[in-house]
Amino acid sequence: MPPIIVHHSLGSYPVHVVPGLLHSLQDLVVQALPERKLVLITDDMVDLQYADWTGKGSLTFEPDLKLTFLAGEASKTRGTWATLTDRMLAAGFGRDSAIIALGGGVVGDLAGFVAATYLRGIPFVQVPTTLLAMLDASVGGKVGVDTPQGKNLIGAFHPPVLVAADPLTLLSLPERDYHGGMAEAVKHGLIADAEYFAWIEEHAQELAARDVPALTHLVRRSVEIKAEVVEGDEKEEGRRAILNVGHTIAHAIEQVSGYAVPHGEAVAIGMVAECRIAEVTVGLATGSANRVSALLTRLGLPTRLTHPLPVTGLLEAIQHDKKNRAGVIRLALPSAIGAMHTGDGRWTVATDSARIVAVLG
Repeated sequence: MPPIIVHHSLGSYPVHVVPGLLHSLQDLVVQALPERKLVLITDDMVDLQYADWTGKGSLTFEPDLKLTFLAGEASKTRGTWATLTDRMLAAGFGRDSAIIALGGGVVGDLAGFVAATYLRGIPFVQVPTTLLAMLDASVGGKVGVDTPQGKNLIGAFHPPVLVAADPLTLLSLPERDYHGGMAEAVKHGLIADAEYFAWIEEHAQELAARDVPALTHLVRRSVEIKAEVVEGDEKEEGRRAILNVGHTIAHAIEQVSGYAVPHGEAVAIGMVAECRIAEVTVGLATGSANRVSALLTRLGLPTRLTHPLPVTGLLEAIQHDKKNRAGVIRLALPSAIGAMHTGDGRWTVATDSARIVAVLG
């Protein structure tokens, strides 16, 4: 199965999506990064799987150094970044080294930020092991950490040299993590491909059952969509904002809940809420939000908050969103299933806080 090629200003990188790919990871990495000292960065939960994969022979990758941190969004901080960086410095790794990020979105963002900043930048490889990371976080080159003021406010654009996604790793994901990744697939159909959205509706049962051929198609098509958007706006100055559908509200929910609401579930809730706003502001057909909600429900995702969160806290978090301009909240909103409102060329729409409060209520 040929890789998907993602182009960026400094060149391009392949995204391999192949069941059983972990068997050939060592060869892929050595080919992409010859004569490099390799640092594997993962979290403590994926590390347990790493030991199992190597023991069964499905993964033969042997790094020069392995670094782990506590799993979860709460670890995606400047403090963890400093600890990982200091350990590499103490071990004497130089500019002839490279980083392998093995895990979900938190691992990829954090390890990628270490790579972007270590000795002013070293190459890294993304090996996503969650659905959310395969579909979205591993592609596009955005890396970074969270702060008390919000998610991903400190970071860089640092594309990987290679993405290696093995859909078989998704078979061992906990149910909640697996279902959470589906929110990004639905988002990709919503923003760019009505036929893909309809395909997900048609194959929802197979996807829920983790059918490997269906999953492989899902990951590949989502990667293709994200690659097309990213290539046209590498530094997030225009159309790339459409990838943030649902995320303005989602990031606020994550932050205010203390990350008790996982990213995928927050995106599902945020996507439905922002579709409801789109129905009354940019002409999204009435009933579209319900259609999105029905699909997300079939895929095992919530579509509204099950426990109330303080509205003032949510609005304060939304005020710190990166898409805002001059203190005005701006949302990326769909104009139809498979199409986005251009927002007079900005790809975002000014939205008053009262509408947000209304849909969250």
